[in-house]
Amino acid sequence: MAVLLLGTLDTKGAEYAFVRDLVTAAGQEVVLLDAGVMGDPAPGAGPVPDIGAEAVAEAGGTSLDRLRSDGDRGAALGVMAAGAAKIVRDLWERGRVSGVLALGGSGGSSIAAAAMAALPVGVPKLLVSTMASGDVTPYVGQSDVTLMYSVVDVAGINAISRPILGNAAAAIAAMAAACDARRREAPRGDRPLVAATMFGVTTPAVNAARARLEELGYEVVVFHATGSGGRAMEALVRDGYFAGVLDLTTTELADELVGGVLSAGPGRLTAAGAAGVPQVVSLGAVDMVNFGPVESVPERFGQRRLLVHNPTVTLMRTTARECAAIGREIGAKLAAATGPVALFVPRGGVSAVDVAGGPFHDPEADAACFAAVLESVAGGDVQVVESEDDINQPRFAVAAADRLHELIQKGAA
Repeated sequence: MAVLLLGTLDTKGAEYAFVRDLVTAAGQEVVLLDAGVMGDPAPGAGPVPDIGAEAVAEAGGTSLDRLRSDGDRGAALGVMAAGAAKIVRDLWERGRVSGVLALGGSGGSSIAAAAMAALPVGVPKLLVSTMASGDVTPYVGQSDVTLMYSVVDVAGINAISRPILGNAAAAIAAMAAACDARRREAPRGDRPLVAATMFGVTTPAVNAARARLEELGYEVVVFHATGSGGRAMEALVRDGYFAGVLDLTTTELADELVGGVLSAGPGRLTAAGAAGVPQVVSLGAVDMVNFGPVESVPERFGQRRLLVHNPTVTLMRTTARECAAIGREIGAKLAAATGPVALFVPRGGVSAVDVAGGPFHDPEADAACFAAVLESVAGGDVQVVESEDDINQPRFAVAAADRLHELIQKGAA
């Protein structure tokens, strides 16, 4: 197996030649892929790439000549990103590569990120980028890309870039060696995986449920419901990683509907239903919408009930009207599920701060949510379990875990 070096050799040939030599010196084979569209590889790129830009463009659905003649750089980047993703995935599936390293600015990073996202979680992906010190969401998404800030532009080998690129080469060589060793290992007969969602205010519930599921023979993978966590879980569910989903914490839907900063997007709570994966869902932390520091809360919410969770997170209590909308959204998504699903309703409170005496205790708002979600699933195939407990009561969480186990076992029978 080899390390794949993926980049735009028409502008960064010398830099790729430098890291290629270091990765080779570290004992790894190298496969060089050229995703450049501006012209021929720049001087210093060394040997002809193993995979040229023409092959990448064709994999993306067009010809390199066409891209160059059109002169639309944005469209060309999209084609090269799609082509690189197809090629990289094929190389991995054929056992040809065990890690990917890319160097780039905004354009090269966008191509590399798309290609890296096509690889499974656990395959080493290292991107040295000028963009790594800002908002990296477009480059990371739901993948496990490792970002390294280049500090200076990827434009020549100098006293600053030399050690940074040297560190990158050493890192990818070591990560690829470890990945290669794991891939050669015999299958271990791992326990079936269950995904679970957790927030600080639902931690006791998820901890109790996780302990119960582990007793039952599962390995539980917990996702922090911070937007990116929900998106990552949805992506991995779509990819077939999980035997079941324990979605106790659906708070990201509140942020999506009300305008908070931790939305996981409109696709949240859809992957398991579409794939037919058994799921148990509750209403954890739908009593809140998340913002940054208190001064960042939008002015239109100035009169709302706020709770400073910490200096960087401010929580806002959802209203009865908002809770009803959240309940309808959750109910509609559960009703559309193609696989077995159970809804657990904690009438005693949906979070640690939504209990009697708590700062977000609001029985009217909670009742609006419960009524809306129950109405949305009425008459369908969604199993409903109502409890007077709050969500963090151990017996509530254990019952949810037991029900998920039943759904998984029934599906496997």
